[in-house]
Amino acid sequence: MNYDVIVIGGGPVGMMLAGELALADVKVCVLEKLEATTPYSRALSIHPRTLEILDLRGLKSELLKIGKPLPTGHFAGLETRLDFTVIDSSSNYSLFIAQSETEKVLERRAKELGADILRGIEVLSVNQTPDSVEVSAFGTNGLMTLTAAYAVGADGAGSLVRKQANIAFIGTDATLTAVQGDVVLKNPPPTSVVSSFNEKGMIMIVPVSKELHRVVFIDPDRKSIPKDEPVTLEELRAGMIRMLGEDYGISDPYWMTRFGNATRQAERYREGRLFLAGDAAHIHFPAGGQGMNVGLQEAMNLGWKLAAEVKGWAPEGLLDTYQEERFPVNTALLRNTRVQTLLFGTDFSPTTIHLRRLISDLLESPEANYRLASQIAAVDVKYNAGENVSSHRLNGRRLAELKLRSANGDVYSIYELFRDGKYVLLNLASDSNAVVIASDQPHRLFNVISASLAEPANDWDNVHTALIRPDGYIAWAVSAAEADILTRIEQGIKQIGRG
Repeated sequence: MNYDVIVIGGGPVGMMLAGELALADVKVCVLEKLEATTPYSRALSIHPRTLEILDLRGLKSELLKIGKPLPTGHFAGLETRLDFTVIDSSSNYSLFIAQSETEKVLERRAKELGADILRGIEVLSVNQTPDSVEVSAFGTNGLMTLTAAYAVGADGAGSLVRKQANIAFIGTDATLTAVQGDVVLKNPPPTSVVSSFNEKGMIMIVPVSKELHRVVFIDPDRKSIPKDEPVTLEELRAGMIRMLGEDYGISDPYWMTRFGNATRQAERYREGRLFLAGDAAHIHFPAGGQGMNVGLQEAMNLGWKLAAEVKGWAPEGLLDTYQEERFPVNTALLRNTRVQTLLFGTDFSPTTIHLRRLISDLLESPEANYRLASQIAAVDVKYNAGENVSSHRLNGRRLAELKLRSANGDVYSIYELFRDGKYVLLNLASDSNAVVIASDQPHRLFNVISASLAEPANDWDNVHTALIRPDGYIAWAVSAAEADILTRIEQGIKQIGRG
């Protein structure tokens, strides 16, 4: 075979997945139709959980040099913002950054780790046998055929991989469209962000660079325009005047597009040796800036599992857990984007305006605000713990950053231990017997760390030992009060890989 895994689609999700696979020494290539990274950025935000997983791999600091941290997010553009600062995270903010910049960082990492990035390649067909996948494509050198053990479709809403795998894309077509333009405003608004919802429509204006502002709106009189009808500068100008009373000197459009609220999810994320991730698996109205974020989280979830299968240590059924874990997360995502679309796109009557004010007032309650903020930030995601492991409230939860102290007194972040993409077995009890058990592993699947907590951390005060997955979720934790700690640790270790 040419490769272990072929990733079809070189957007942020495909590049993230390629980097994860290459980190595990999997032979991987990305096939991408575009000759270079697109300069147009649909996504502009990296939310807290995505920042955490990027931090696990040492990428957050690089992105922070480019983007701008923002302490809040929004739900349906309501006046009361979502407060990310109260989230238990060292990334308790959203990073405002162009998708194109994020993609460049992820592509550079994938290349440095050894992934082959093949651009200017149009994939024509994807066929699988019981033992392999064959991909036919066309590039500058003509027709080409590549084979791999597995292939992943990260090739967008119109995914060829999904279609050729005969996976149904279940949901609803667009019932409304919005317009978007990245433009020059010669007389920009006095506030950095403009957000307005009234009987004349919904409009948001945000700066995307020193030169450009993004104008997004839904015009009640034009929300049924087909998505493929080109947007014009005059349409943008007329909408701004209609909703705001002025056009701020709009000129020099850089990118204009129309998008809709079609909402669909693949019936399944796997068909044999073929997998789906990102927009190939689900599409929705871009409400709350969640699309790219969940796609990157999927790549993180799938990457180490595919690597485990390729390398021969995956326990039975591990690849099936990709669907089991991510499908419910995305079902909840589609539910919240539908609600947001209802609130800021379907109706501009006084009734809807009053409803928005009511919900905005409710979000002034810290509890209600946190509930929606944690959904948008994706810090509320929890997976089922494996069978026959000790019951603990940490099981299945994301790993919030811990500050650890080594035996010699050095203080460091636990996130630094995940740079190589392995499991981390953390012993907090100075128990040499537990370390001996953990060190006797067949494939060196995890790093064994003995340390103490340098700072108090929620729900970690009674932990003897914990095993944290490569994607930053806690596989299991054993309490110091457990009756037979060493047996529990040994049982937990046996479940993560074939001997």
